[in-house]
Amino acid sequence: MSDPALFDPGPLLAAELRLPLAQVAAVLRLLDEGATVPFMARYRKEVTGGLDEVAIRAIEERREILVELDKRRRAIIESIEGQGKLTQELRAALMACATKAALEDLYLPFRPKRRTRAGMARERGLEPLAARILAQPRTGDPRAEAGAFVDQEKGVADVDAALAGARDIAAEVAADRADVRSRVRESLRDRGVLRSEAIKSKITGPTRFEGYYDYREGLARLPSHRYLAVRRGEAEGLLRVKLECDDAPLVEWTRTRMGLDRRSPFAEELASAVEDGFHRLVRPAVDGEILGEVADRSERDAVEVFASNLRELLLAPPFGERAVVGVDPGLRTGCKCAAVDARGAFLGHVTVYPHSGDASASRASVDFVAFVRQHRPDAIAVGTGTAGRETESFAREVLAAAGLGDVMVVPVSESGASVYSASDIAREEFPQLDLTVRGAIHIARRLQDPLADMVKVDPRSIGVGQYQHDVADGLLKRRLDEVVGDCVNGVGVELNTASAALLAYVAGIGPALGKAIVAERDRRGGFKSRKDLLAVPRLGPRTFEQAAGFLRVRGGTHPLDGSAVHPERYALVERMAHDMGVPLQALVGSAATVDRIDLSRYTGGDVGQPTLRDIAAELKKPGRDPRREFEAPHFRDDVRTIDDLAPGMELEGAVTNVTAFGAFVDIGVHQDGLVHVSELADRFVRQPSEVARPGMRLKVRVLSVDLPRRRISLSAKGLDNRL
Repeated sequence: MSDPALFDPGPLLAAELRLPLAQVAAVLRLLDEGATVPFMARYRKEVTGGLDEVAIRAIEERREILVELDKRRRAIIESIEGQGKLTQELRAALMACATKAALEDLYLPFRPKRRTRAGMARERGLEPLAARILAQPRTGDPRAEAGAFVDQEKGVADVDAALAGARDIAAEVAADRADVRSRVRESLRDRGVLRSEAIKSKITGPTRFEGYYDYREGLARLPSHRYLAVRRGEAEGLLRVKLECDDAPLVEWTRTRMGLDRRSPFAEELASAVEDGFHRLVRPAVDGEILGEVADRSERDAVEVFASNLRELLLAPPFGERAVVGVDPGLRTGCKCAAVDARGAFLGHVTVYPHSGDASASRASVDFVAFVRQHRPDAIAVGTGTAGRETESFAREVLAAAGLGDVMVVPVSESGASVYSASDIAREEFPQLDLTVRGAIHIARRLQDPLADMVKVDPRSIGVGQYQHDVADGLLKRRLDEVVGDCVNGVGVELNTASAALLAYVAGIGPALGKAIVAERDRRGGFKSRKDLLAVPRLGPRTFEQAAGFLRVRGGTHPLDGSAVHPERYALVERMAHDMGVPLQALVGSAATVDRIDLSRYTGGDVGQPTLRDIAAELKKPGRDPRREFEAPHFRDDVRTIDDLAPGMELEGAVTNVTAFGAFVDIGVHQDGLVHVSELADRFVRQPSEVARPGMRLKVRVLSVDLPRRRISLSAKGLDNRL
């Protein structure tokens, strides 16, 4: 057998992903060399043929699967070979398997089994009788032949017991056939129906699963969110779930494959054995496989919904480097206010009590205005939790009365803020501060730069997915980490202000090096250039290569340190400036000068047009931020609670979450409303993500309000949303 380490997944990957083999091979080579996905997508376009992060990651993930499949294949071949049962035909069939299911189907007859009914029948010497049943001879008497196997000492009490044992062996032989399992598997995929029904003894009142008390839907068209809902109902003990399929044709097909001959006196024995094996062995096993497939597909869909929403939140427009006061609202405990400067540095805090009676409200106004005058923020970021709308109104009113109406008041999502406040990161940043003050700082910084501060929060705590708590934790974490990394590297990171948590997501760095970079930065009072990174302990040339292009040093010793031009291309850009007859500093940021460069003069070696176009774009707008411009949301002042809503009312809101069935919108009443996918636009919308994304402004009309269940149904139809 060949060495597993020599397995080359390249040709299979190229065929599956429909990519040229040369591109796939290049990506695999770079991965083996330790290259990261963001680095390859941005700085190795000539090598990969311009593949983006999605294509490169698909190659990376599918390679892992194929390598594991090959390891399993080799272990199976070794096992069968050890039994002395490996034929050339079987080896060829095993080598041709493209899925784990097909591989395991072929291995099933040879796999060591736990004690089974068929195994015990073989121990009693009934295999020759089973062979007669399987052979379907035209002559003979089953009962007469079975009489020869009656043996009290072996536990074969009578003829019926002998035939039953022989049928158990025949049933297992039929159930172990790869073609039978494959046929049943495909039938369930195509024609299987998921059925759920209420366990009435467990239902004591209204539940979230009322729509699934008597529910049937074909697996082929089953949406992921409905399957996850059914599975959650089953896990909570409220629903009974099973797969339904018309088994009769499958049983008959299996009998035919087993060579059933109605003219044989053993026909009824084989027919009975096949039916028993089908219902007792095949269907339970294949049902489990198929539900596992549906679960895997549904979880992956749910993860992608979460990932898409998270990407939009992380790339939300930043308020920018402007001073902000963050407010963590509260009723009885007061509103914690924290001021940060333009770089996010904490300046001070105060607690005011605007919602605790007239005397407290009057004092709160004085204290709040004094705090704002002291720190002169450009905006007040108010958390959207309990008392959020009331606190917004309070801030606007007292600022206007004090002549500070030019200070913007902006609602900011608190989702995940409490998780940050109690985290190790928050304790390290502000060990002496109360949890709620840390929360107010986080709210302020989240307005300044959502990406920079939200990376400090476990993405699973942000609450923008669908059934994310029902998804395999490893799958979710890996995908969300990929999204955060893509966002961080896509925007770029300011080396002299970034937190260790933010630096950890830069290509090639990770948590340990992120902390080491911050420690070295503190020791030397800031980095003067990208090259200074090489002084960080354990940060070598390979890591520098991966990370440097995504890090910025504004005002650094080299004019390109504040751009996305990689240090490996500095000499090339310097040559361009020399050829244009201008200093390098004059080239950086001068679109007119850059437009005059003949890029074709600089192609050669590992530099092609894709890299040159990227360099030119970066020279025109060095360090450009790809995120949208900031726009403050506007809620109606006369609508503050769900009780203020009425059907037909039109409002503007902010999308907070997008699922497979619609979009949730914050309209400022402490309860998000749902715009069902059918109400998102005047045209047909297949996926809500086609027209809605978290953070976008959306005009909506109230369709209905269910006060007891606190459900709000909204529509975006007929409104000018330009979706």
